[in-house]
Amino acid sequence: MSSIKKQQKEERIERTLLTNYDKYYRLAKSYTHNNDDAFDIVQNGACRAIMSGKKLKNEEFVETWIYRIMLNEIFRFCKSNRKILILPQDMAPETGCEDTYENFDLQVALNRLDTKDKSVVILKYFEDMKLSEIAQVLNEKESTVKSRLYRSLEKLKLQLEP
Repeated sequence: MSSIKKQQKEERIERTLLTNYDKYYRLAKSYTHNNDDAFDIVQNGACRAIMSGKKLKNEEFVETWIYRIMLNEIFRFCKSNRKILILPQDMAPETGCEDTYENFDLQVALNRLDTKDKSVVILKYFEDMKLSEIAQVLNEKESTVKSRLYRSLEKLKLQLEP
């Protein structure tokens, strides 16, 4: 690969990281519920993406490639730190919150899902990704993502019903 092409790829990766930093941070925080841990995950993921730039075969997929790196970094962090992803009751927000990810009941219900199920829901509804993009990020078939999303939503519905 020519040095110009390599430099362009590195610039594209860095530009994508800077443009989507808030999304990556939000994704990490949705798993850790801790600002410092989320920051560390994103920094480690960014370093990993920059250092692994030569592995990116098609620049067209740089965003999904970096999402995959961030998710792998999140899973690595949670596994190595054996984080319990259910919030303690004393962290519950006051009543009257709108139904966003900050809603405690929704957080608890999402945290009870398997990590891949949770990832599909977060990427679809909180990061506005298309099913085809999610399939690329998770390295799965689109039909698998679709059925995983359906099952996850059914599980969430059961957990959130009064």
